[in-house]
Amino acid sequence: MQVEAFKPEQPLQLGRLVADLQADGIISAELAQHLLASTRNQEQAAQHPLSYIASQQLTASNHKPLTIERLLDWLGGHCQQPHYNIDPLKINVPAVTEVMSYQFAQRHGILAVAVSRDEVVIASAQPYMRGWMADLEHVLRRPIKRVLVDPDDLKRYTVEFYSLARSVRGASTGETGGNVGVGNLEQMVELGELKDPDANDQHIVNIVDWLFQYAFDQRASDIHIEPRRDIAHVRFRIDGVLYNVYEFPAQVGVAVTSRLKILGRLNVAEKRKPQDGRIKTKTPEGSEVELRLSTLPTAFGEKMVMRIFDPEVLLRSFDELGLGDEDYKRWRGMIEKPNGIVLVTGPTGSGKTTTLYSSLKKLATSEVNVCTIEDPIEMVEERFNQMQVQHNIDLDFASGVRALMRQDPDIIMVGEIRDLETAEMAIQAALTGHLVLSTLHTNDAPSAITRLLELGVPAYLLKATLLGVMAQRLVRTLCPDCKEPDSIDEKAWQQLTTPWKAALPKQIFKPVGCLECRNTGYKGRQGLYEILPLSDDIQDLLDGDISIRNIRNQGIREGMHTLRLSGAQKVAAGMTTVAEVMRVAPPPQDK
Repeated sequence: MQVEAFKPEQPLQLGRLVADLQADGIISAELAQHLLASTRNQEQAAQHPLSYIASQQLTASNHKPLTIERLLDWLGGHCQQPHYNIDPLKINVPAVTEVMSYQFAQRHGILAVAVSRDEVVIASAQPYMRGWMADLEHVLRRPIKRVLVDPDDLKRYTVEFYSLARSVRGASTGETGGNVGVGNLEQMVELGELKDPDANDQHIVNIVDWLFQYAFDQRASDIHIEPRRDIAHVRFRIDGVLYNVYEFPAQVGVAVTSRLKILGRLNVAEKRKPQDGRIKTKTPEGSEVELRLSTLPTAFGEKMVMRIFDPEVLLRSFDELGLGDEDYKRWRGMIEKPNGIVLVTGPTGSGKTTTLYSSLKKLATSEVNVCTIEDPIEMVEERFNQMQVQHNIDLDFASGVRALMRQDPDIIMVGEIRDLETAEMAIQAALTGHLVLSTLHTNDAPSAITRLLELGVPAYLLKATLLGVMAQRLVRTLCPDCKEPDSIDEKAWQQLTTPWKAALPKQIFKPVGCLECRNTGYKGRQGLYEILPLSDDIQDLLDGDISIRNIRNQGIREGMHTLRLSGAQKVAAGMTTVAEVMRVAPPPQDK
């Protein structure tokens, strides 16, 4: 396409675009005729011509889909304005909304997306409209770099960014600086009247609503609101990694925390003690989501973390969670026993709760009574009888199990075995004919056996009750839209152990990054599993001196895949990378 095809101050027109796409060989004459015939439909829909062409789901001459990204790359190459993807996690909203007013941005169809000392990056979907540039450069006293963006993204984020900035600014009215929250150890005292935003102020309500919608949209598993001396950081954990999202003025952060405490039915006045609560809400798609709230008094005020629980996770099959056929068969063989103890081990955030809930949901038929004792209750499930630990009335795991045993249970889930008393109650429950599922914090499956022995559980009781252990981790999976084939170089190949070499092909996949995965190369997570049933041969190893190495080696001989070997299999299947497996799966620790 020639630049002269569009004159300055001339908006893009469907007919001109279609003709130039055909001239450049992007589309065939037949497709061009089809699009030109529908010009009236596009005009009636008042749709941007690029969005309209992309919505037709056409196939280009090279047999690739004619997506909005491909159209923007093509157009950007001709007008010397690079295609830019707006990633809200990387936008400094307070800075970009100060560049121009909302009215100016709306009138000219532009949005600032990056601000630095040297230049301001302005996004638009009309590359040949330039009337606003001279005035804006004069006001900013900095050169403008223009980029081309998806017109639908431009509309959406212009409204979102300015709406959020307006709410934060409105909530900050009367602010004189300094965090006035209770518990700030370095509070700056200012003379004069301090006006704090109220938790029920409409601006604060808008900010909290945006926070939820944004978290759901970005697939966040946790929301962190962290107070500092003058500001409050907002961070999201996405696929196990924390991202900075926004910075509120300190007083706005206090008001947002108070609003969340009201929604979670917490004591708003109590800021010196940690509190727990929960909120149930809906995603933009209408599905229910539970959030677990936790507050913590820090040097600069209350820190709040909200963990997001998606009930749809429990509807996923074990195959979707990453448990393959062979491992699932071993796991099912343990949890379908009528009595005994099954343990799941791993650090916080490794997916233990999801595994236990998914397993319990499979076992919870109308013929059995499933009871749980948790700290706290992670997800409310109507098929279970769930009880929460309450230390203020001496209701801990051990006393909870003792109470549950009088409730005629068939299956008991204990949130965590932390001490000898809880372990003894779990063993007692297993010995009296109940199936007990619980968690333990160890690096791998064999270490769980020695941990129980270190707590003081006699070896003969372990041999009588323990059915098996499953260790797990969560590994980020490669984005299916952008991953590319890769090969392991010879030097790296020589450093791999024999089990890795046996599991891996030399051609694997590497992360690239695209719009779907926010240019991380990864999208979603799956589990790595190490399943160790307590066979007769492993029980024999519990007599005398106990060695984790001997237990592990015997488990491997019986078919156990270590966490790293499980990861190698996922690398071989093109689901993740060697670096990602090495990051989350620990090396064996032998004693």
